[in-house]
Amino acid sequence: MRLGVVRGTVVLSQAVPGLAGVRLVVLEPVTSARLAAGDPGGGKCLIAADQLGPGIGQMVGFAEGRTAASPWYPNDIAVDAYCCLIVENLEYSPPVREKQASVLPGVKPNGRKTEPRQKTASRQKVRQ
Repeated sequence: MRLGVVRGTVVLSQAVPGLAGVRLVVLEPVTSARLAAGDPGGGKCLIAADQLGPGIGQMVGFAEGRTAASPWYPNDIAVDAYCCLIVENLEYSPPVREKQASVLPGVKPNGRKTEPRQKTASRQKVRQ
């Protein structure tokens, strides 16, 4: 399930018999970046079947895929998205990202230098 904002309705002049009497709405999916900015929406709009009657600008939860046709079971209806809830209240806290350590040239993330160490005279004697 995802969240979306109702942006409009769709009126069909002709439809398959399974869609007769089904209200269709235009939904704009909510993205986390836009939600954090306080302006929900931002995704690519889609059409969803609706039986709840949300108003334009109202946030809803919607299901996609085969699950969207479940409310009409056992009948088979041609829908890809379905409004399954109306959002009354939403509290969102964006995830806190850790500050990345500044990357210095020649230093690995663990703090070790990337250049090979110089062999000391005592090491060279031991290896020979």
